[in-house]
Parts: sequence; structure tokens; C-alpha cells
Amino acid sequence: MQNLPTRATTHTTNQLTRIFRAARLLLHIVSGLLQSAIYPYVNQKWQRRMAKNWSARLLSILSIRLRYQGMPPPYEISRAMLAANHVSWLDVYALQTVCPARFVAKAEIRGWPLLGWLSRNAGTLFIERSKRSDTARINKHISEALASGDRVAVFPEGTTGDGKTLMHFHASLLQPAVTVGALMYPVAIRYTNMAGEISTAAPYVQISMIESLRRILKEPWINVELIVGAPIDSNGKNRRELARCVEHAIANALLLPVPHKTPGTPSGHPSESL
Repeated sequence: MQNLPTRATTHTTNQLTRIFRAARLLLHIVSGLLQSAIYPYVNQKWQRRMAKNWSARLLSILSIRLRYQGMPPPYEISRAMLAANHVSWLDVYALQTVCPARFVAKAEIRGWPLLGWLSRNAGTLFIERSKRSDTARINKHISEALASGDRVAVFPEGTTGDGKTLMHFHASLLQPAVTVGALMYPVAIRYTNMAGEISTAAPYVQISMIESLRRILKEPWINVELIVGAPIDSNGKNRRELARCVEHAIANALLLPVPHKTPGTPSGHPSESL
């Protein structure tokens, strides 16, 4: 008897489930807009709690299962910065759930409907990526945020990847850690599917937000793992040395090769900001 080829089983959610999850997501965004109106007026402790709870709820609605290894910076550490590889817009909310922080975003997001308001009121630091001179300004604001006790998170790759490789880590936004003597915490981010393979639904690369949401809602669930590395003392290092230390730590955590610098600048798609 001839053996017929077998077809791999693909697990996806049904249409009704996707509609239900999308409706819950919309209501959650509305709740975020209401909370963002009071966010700037509450103390730092409440801001962290609001960001953590809202982000955790968002992940739950989208069936993103989060786990993490390592120790995030404790709040008694006065100056701490996080640097992570960048795969998806979900990275921000996974990090916020584990360690609430302020993020650096490209200036265009400030004018986006809904998301721009949320980001602005949540204390996002906006940078004009097209202007090299704007790096000095944003680094000053990052330094001030670190000095005030805020956590600041950056994505040194400058854009998102597919989760299977790392791109060169740029050093420019790591200067504030050197300036104020902050501890740098490398965070490796990995998304996997039900089979334990690298997720193809989570990466936000050359697609619209609507398409990204469609892919995510189609999945029964997605696993996201954060691996928080040992803190790196920035004292005695310049920003390039610090970037290489972070790059190696994340590459080792993900069992990926250390990237080589390639020419060119990041594309202008929205995930660069997150």
C-alpha cells in the first residue's frame, strides 16, 4: 500500500473566539486611555503598578503566556537601565509586566490616534530618529529619568527582527547609563508557539499593526520568555564597550551568534520605537 503524505496539523482559533478577544482588547484600550489621563498625576509607585497591571491584562487578553528567568532590578537600586533585543510591539508590555519602565519611542508615535496619547501620558521619551542631533537631547532626558529613580528601557537594535537572529546593537542610547553610572540589565526576549518553536506570529516586521493583531489573535496562545541577565556595571566602560557586553549577554542567553555590524540605518517602521 502506498503511503500518503501527512499534513502538519495547524492549530488556530475560530472566528468567534477572535472576535471576542478583539472586543475585549478594544475595551481594554479604552480603559488604558482613561487611566492615562490620571497617570501623570500619581506618584511613581502608583505609576509602576498601573503600568504593570494594564500590561499584564493586555497579555492575558491576547493569550500571551509570560514567564521570566533571572532577577529584574529591585526598586532599591536607584539607577537601573534595561536593554533588550527587539522582536515585537509586545516586547514593551512583556517588559512592563516584569519591570515597569519608561521607553524611548520615535517621535511619529506621539501623533498617532489612541496609541500616541497612551504613550505620551505614560512618560514615553520621544526621539527624532532622522536627526542625529536629537540623540544628545534624548540622552539628557534619559539621564534625568534615571537620576530620578525611573527605570528606562531601550532596544539597541533600533528595529525589530524575526526572533531567529540578532542585529547589531547600537551604542548611542546607552550613553546615559555611562553618564550617571547606572547598572545595565540585559534582557533576552524569545517568543515560541505551541510546539515550542520560534513564533512566526509574534514578530512585527514589515507588516501593519492590523495584520500583526490578526496573526496574534489567530494563535491559541503564544509563549514569551524574558531572560534577565546579571547587571553590568557601566562604570569604567564607554558606551560601545557597554553595547558589546549587552550584545554578548543576550546572544548567549538566546543561544544565537553575536551579530556583526552592517551598514545602513533602520527602516522607518513603527516597531523601531517600542
